[in-house]
Amino acid sequence: MENGHPAVRQLRYSPAVGSSSGVEVLDFAALRRMDVRRRRVLPQRPDFHVLALIASGTGSHEADFGTYRLAEGGAVWIRPGMVHRWSDVDACDGPLVLFRPGFLPFLPGFTAAEAATPACWQLDRQRLDLALFAARHLGREHDAAVRAPHLASPALLTHLLAALLLRALPDAPARTDAAGHRRSADVFRRYRAAVEEHFTDWHHVADYARALGYDVRTLTRATRAATGTGAKAFLDQRVLLEAKRLLAHTDLPVAGCARRLGFRDATAFATFFRRQAAAPPAAWRAAYGATAGRGA
Repeated sequence: MENGHPAVRQLRYSPAVGSSSGVEVLDFAALRRMDVRRRRVLPQRPDFHVLALIASGTGSHEADFGTYRLAEGGAVWIRPGMVHRWSDVDACDGPLVLFRPGFLPFLPGFTAAEAATPACWQLDRQRLDLALFAARHLGREHDAAVRAPHLASPALLTHLLAALLLRALPDAPARTDAAGHRRSADVFRRYRAAVEEHFTDWHHVADYARALGYDVRTLTRATRAATGTGAKAFLDQRVLLEAKRLLAHTDLPVAGCARRLGFRDATAFATFFRRQAAAPPAAWRAAYGATAGRGA
């Protein structure tokens, strides 16, 4: 226990026997059978994607400080590094698609869509039916590849995963062949990857601009086109999210969090955190701990 609630469990991608493609399809019933100790209700941080569709039933889910009610037509996308827990899925039914980060199809708009998509959203009946159909198709191809490895086709599974994501995303990536759009999407993809790699060391957009060979205005335009916010705000929100994760799920002192995130001292970190979260780090940690304690 840390800060009065369970520490985060790190989950590594571990495919089922015979499944080596980087994608796997199961369902909530299988999750419950595999997890007799109910570890799913505790905070966990996977290094892989999980896309879940609620075909029936109700429940609840928590992801990075957001609490979501699950009901028929619900969709959940847990991205690598996200801290989440299946707080109540005992009555839920539907598919869960697990896939490695490298298996995410690289199509125009996908990086932006992933960045802008919330952890949970709702599909109407028609879109849910089509998404469930796409998930069944993906699942059958995956099962066939496991039973008969000579039928395995990573390219086919990638395309079927892309079809599922295109059908399930709340705002499907716009299809366009405009060179300007493709370039902007590529700039944002590179910026986002660099932020994920260096946000604990580089806190200024200019650092990324120099490393990537763009100017700051180019990164800002590309990020705004993809996410609706500027490059600096995107970077600050990523640092803030990790700061909240450290404060909520570790017993590091505030000064230790500051060092982990690359701030020169605790004062600089506290100033940043207060500006972004409207509360000092210690006060935010105490408030979150009290809330988590009530919800346990």
